[in-house]
Amino acid sequence: MDDMPRKNRTAPADVSGTDRPEIEVRGLHKSFGDNHVLRGIDLEVARGEVVCVIGPSGSGKSTLLRCVNLLEEPSDGRIFVGGTEVTDPDVDIDAVRRRIGMVFQQFNLFPHVNVTENLTLPQRRVLGTDRARAEAVARENLRRVGLADKSTAYPAQLSGGQQQRVAIARALSMGPEVMLFDEPTSALDPELVGEVLSVMRVLAGEGMTMMVVTHEMSFAREVADRVVFMDGGVIVEQGPAAQVVGAPAHERTRNFLNRVLDPAAVAPPTPAPIDDTPQH
Repeated sequence: MDDMPRKNRTAPADVSGTDRPEIEVRGLHKSFGDNHVLRGIDLEVARGEVVCVIGPSGSGKSTLLRCVNLLEEPSDGRIFVGGTEVTDPDVDIDAVRRRIGMVFQQFNLFPHVNVTENLTLPQRRVLGTDRARAEAVARENLRRVGLADKSTAYPAQLSGGQQQRVAIARALSMGPEVMLFDEPTSALDPELVGEVLSVMRVLAGEGMTMMVVTHEMSFAREVADRVVFMDGGVIVEQGPAAQVVGAPAHERTRNFLNRVLDPAAVAPPTPAPIDDTPQH
């Protein structure tokens, strides 16, 4: 697929004006037993904005993403999507989730049905879409991700990159207003990463609101409107991609990027000297 140049992206909504953010996270905490994973997260994502969340393993990135659509229930705090409070105990969470597309590290495709059925089954069962309409939507979204010729293939017949693109097409077929990506390329061989990122660039160019947990720094630098660096369950730094990735203000961000961007430059631990004194 052709990449969408960053400069041609639809401008995100102005969160400082009258437009309400598409995603609002206020004072979010999440604990698993004694493990306090999220420690008071405040974050806004404007309509049409692409926000990449980066940070070391265990920093709370994926937990934050999963809390947005209540795959994980927050311990404290409030979350709004499209102005609806998803943390309200009385909210119709199924209705909220229908507005949110989620793409995971693993593709989670149904192995026993073909690509078209993978896209049409959720539409028919969740949205009540009739078969003809569901198939038309499936064809369009397979075309969007460059897989129009794979409609009758089964997941096992596809590469990892193709399976992830089908997973993206499946999410798009539900007509989401927001797309959440949780390390969508981490399970892929390096040569397959580019084709998935290419699809995501096109979605960004179309103005889709996106939160992306990623370790792909080049993608974050090129596509994100804003990069959020998390560590220890808090947001350490956030700002324009060129600033956070190119000239981070905080030492924790700099240390993380040094390890990610140039792992060879991180000196290994100095080995203990070998005592070669003859033993008697």
